Amino acid sequence: MKSHYDVVITGSGLGGLVSAVVLAKEGYRVCVLEKNQQFGGNLQTFARDKSIFDTGVHYIGGLSKGQNLYTYFKYLGIMDELSLDKMDEDGFDVITFDNDDSEYKYAQGYDNFIETLSKMFPDEKEAIQAYCHKIQETCSKFPLYNVEQGKQYDISVFGEQAKTFIESITSNKKLQAVLVGTNFLYAGDGEKTPFYVHSLSVNSYIESAYRCVNGGSQITKLLIRRLKELGGVVHKYHEVVDYNYKDGKLTSAICSNGNEFYGDIFISNIEPKLTLKHVGKDKFRKSYVNRIEGIESTIAAFSVYIVLKPETFKYLNKNYYHFKSPECVWTAQHYSQESWPEGYMLSMGRKKGQSVYGDNITIMTYMHYDEVKPWENTFNTTACQNDRGQSYEAFKAEKAEKVIIELEKKFPNIRACIQEIYTSSPLSYRDYIATNNGSMYGYVKNVNKSMQSFISPRTKIENLLFTGQSLNMHGILGVTISAIVTCSEILGMDYLVSKIKKTNSQ
Repeated sequence: MKSHYDVVITGSGLGGLVSAVVLAKEGYRVCVLEKNQQFGGNLQTFARDKSIFDTGVHYIGGLSKGQNLYTYFKYLGIMDELSLDKMDEDGFDVITFDNDDSEYKYAQGYDNFIETLSKMFPDEKEAIQAYCHKIQETCSKFPLYNVEQGKQYDISVFGEQAKTFIESITSNKKLQAVLVGTNFLYAGDGEKTPFYVHSLSVNSYIESAYRCVNGGSQITKLLIRRLKELGGVVHKYHEVVDYNYKDGKLTSAICSNGNEFYGDIFISNIEPKLTLKHVGKDKFRKSYVNRIEGIESTIAAFSVYIVLKPETFKYLNKNYYHFKSPECVWTAQHYSQESWPEGYMLSMGRKKGQSVYGDNITIMTYMHYDEVKPWENTFNTTACQNDRGQSYEAFKAEKAEKVIIELEKKFPNIRACIQEIYTSSPLSYRDYIATNNGSMYGYVKNVNKSMQSFISPRTKIENLLFTGQSLNMHGILGVTISAIVTCSEILGMDYLVSKIKKTNSQ
């Protein structure tokens, strides 16, 4: 197979698919290459015992009419066909702690958010208002977050630490922990995380929070449908392992199966560190390679997937973020073997048409890649199946049991409701999503090195661009915006944003 396209995109994660649809809408001939059986990167779902699990998209914010992600999805032509469940408006996220029976709820809508939390902290309403104001003010400084054009970033926003600001508005330790209780969304670290990362991650959920019915893979399917309607093509089982290079440009992408795809422009939706290896580090300046390789990756995750016995556990239209203590909110990723897990996020799924009982539960917690290093030379996906051995299975079973023990503290009868348990480790994320050491969210945003982790979509090779969660921000919204940034390098930012706004105004 030897084909020529205007744009060849490596990786079918959200950044790659959004970039593909945007450029196809503008008349470019686009080809997307995916190594795995399933398209979508973190949008992938999988089924166990006829129960559908998400790998990364447990809920989505900003999807009510007129909000930011709604605006982007409307432009992409997928908004009207999404099947969504709105989460509990008076408590879509719930923060809880050991030895505390209270449930601290995040409500949708800022007025509702303030009133709901103020009932739990009646003397702290002014601090809660200040917190909300600061989030909205911070988000207003990012043009594409608000689907705006022609504005520049306010550099000062990158230097403010989240933990420091939270502590400046209240001395109440429990409230401090509650306000940052959802930081599994961005792997928050008290010494490093900037407030803008917290704000951009949390704001859209407070505005509106939804679950994708039967999983986030419907986003993938709709984007691929739009791409094909526009003349684009996608190929699975096509792992790009090398590129041809001539006169300062890439000329073709070579796949492990021998197929070669020629292009005028190449976009990598693969993490930049891995892209440099594929392209060849010798094609870039040594200082550039050293900078990319020196960026710290976020911590990895261990997930437990529980298939529930039918009609045993009532569906919770909310997520739980649970910690052993308020102090663990900022330190959970610095666990010891004895203290693990110091916190977890719990999300539920239900079958379409079932309103009373849950179908499954996903629990996610932090795990350092070092813990799975004994098996790091193995590779296992649906497309390339390998057995990591009994020691690996025993390791995962032991970890799953520790998670269930923690879960029983909050839900004492949970064990009796379990039909089957499945797990994934940092190796699973590494193999399926192609992230460095199974990193959850790309690169660490460090307030002490505020510009280090910002990577331009424009590389030192004339016709190679980056896209995806490692560029600006992770998450559905962050990655969608990263694709817009990438495509603006080809189309022009003002032109592209005006097209997005025009589509929504019609």
